[in-house]
Amino acid sequence: QVQLVESGGGLVQAGGSLRLSCAASGRTFSGLAWGWFRQAPGKAREFVAAITRSGGSTDYTDSVKDRFTISRDNAKSTVYLQMNSLKAEDTALYYCAGRYYRGYEFGPYRREYEYDYWGQGTQVTVSS
Repeated sequence: QVQLVESGGGLVQAGGSLRLSCAASGRTFSGLAWGWFRQAPGKAREFVAAITRSGGSTDYTDSVKDRFTISRDNAKSTVYLQMNSLKAEDTALYYCAGRYYRGYEFGPYRREYEYDYWGQGTQVTVSS
């Protein structure tokens, strides 16, 4: 099993920055692909960003491209989401998700069902 704990959320003004962290314990971190998702009040959870096992490929939803950056540090078993130029519409509960290696990889992965492990979420609130 893998346990995920997100941190780094908070209240920030529009135009500001936050860095979310997701610390993993349990299964070998380096063997996992990772994603970030978010859920705004009254809306379905949506894909934000993803990174492959190797870290060599990333993917972003269009609304965060050029503002958010996903990265991973295998030595620290942590995946990050650097969020710059934040907007009010980025307000949501942010989740990290992990996918264990199945012997193949076609990632980065965008769909919730493609992930095996989920954190509890960290709240990001952007004031306009």
